[in-house]
Amino acid sequence: MNLEIIKIASNSKNNNLLEDFTDKFKKKNPICGDEIEISFKIKNKKILDIGYKSKSCIYCEASASLLSEKCKKKSITKIKNLVETVENFFEDPSTKFPKEWNGFIKVINKDNISRKQCLVLPFNVLSKLIKNYE
Repeated sequence: MNLEIIKIASNSKNNNLLEDFTDKFKKKNPICGDEIEISFKIKNKKILDIGYKSKSCIYCEASASLLSEKCKKKSITKIKNLVETVENFFEDPSTKFPKEWNGFIKVINKDNISRKQCLVLPFNVLSKLIKNYE
């Protein structure tokens, strides 16, 4: 296991559901049992704050931690593009992350492809949430 994954997963700054949220959604991965709930506060189609709570493996934790950190103050359009990039990456590993999202390469990379379902679970939840605000 990559030590960078452990470092990212240990950042628990946003590992708490928001009390003052606009929306939240919970999902469970039927394959491994990982479970995550994400809450966010949105205004003018921009995520102002985001938090999550999970019972999951370290890969899902790292993905959720990084996602929660990088999505603050971003527009729904940018988040939607990020989600699509992640989905495309696992279909076509030559997919490049836009410079703005390069930090995700530490987690979403070909070395971790066997943990795809764990890594994309937070993205799937966020994708479900933003559909109401497009």
